[in-house]
Amino acid sequence: MTVISAKDLDLTFQTNDGPVHALKGVNLDIKQGDFVSFIGPSGCGKTTFLRVMADLEQPTGGQITVNGVSPQAAREARAYGYVFQAAGLYPWRTIGGNIRLPLEIMGVPKAEHAERVARVLELVELAGFENKFPWQLSGGMQQRASIARALSFNADLLLMDEPFGALDEIVRDHLNEQLLHLWERTGKTIAFVTHSIPEAVYLSTKIVVMSPRPGRITDVIESTLPKERPLEIRESPEFLEIAHRVREGLRAGHLDE
Repeated sequence: MTVISAKDLDLTFQTNDGPVHALKGVNLDIKQGDFVSFIGPSGCGKTTFLRVMADLEQPTGGQITVNGVSPQAAREARAYGYVFQAAGLYPWRTIGGNIRLPLEIMGVPKAEHAERVARVLELVELAGFENKFPWQLSGGMQQRASIARALSFNADLLLMDEPFGALDEIVRDHLNEQLLHLWERTGKTIAFVTHSIPEAVYLSTKIVVMSPRPGRITDVIESTLPKERPLEIRESPEFLEIAHRVREGLRAGHLDE
């Protein structure tokens, strides 16, 4: 089943300095259960594309569907969870309170809240932290809580905008491993924005390489890595070969400017 389908997608922002072409002629299909990473230089439209999927930006040309309907209809149907670059947790609410927030907004019966919070905390390996406040957790733990919040209403699609970009490499490696386990256990479809070639290659079933503005897709790489991926796989010839192709795609995008 196709979860996201973009055809000839364009987005032009009108600014005081003239039009800014954020996306141009983007064609892409994401299938159910895919883990798709978007990589490209700053300003290439990666986050804009994610925001179009989420109905936070409106395309100016072409078409896009999420679960076969418009992004607006998908948003109204609570079809996705969104994880931002910063954890965005409310400091005055406990971790459990932050995770319950979407459930409260959506009118989910209160009787279900405790079970849902416990389930998603276990999924992100934060069981026992429900009554802690965000400031009592490390940056990596806060981001895991943010992922738990996005999972709380059980959407099948997870949109993730550089969720680990601000974390140090050791924490990032650990969270990459945890995210793969989470993806395997839940079967969710994940669209993931990153600036890191190793992160994109390690996590993904498909890597979408984008060019500098106007954002175009220069390559779509289907990963040949096995589903089981210990961190050591990053030293394997197969991993390095995929990383080389991503790097070449990024370089080709710059040359095409």
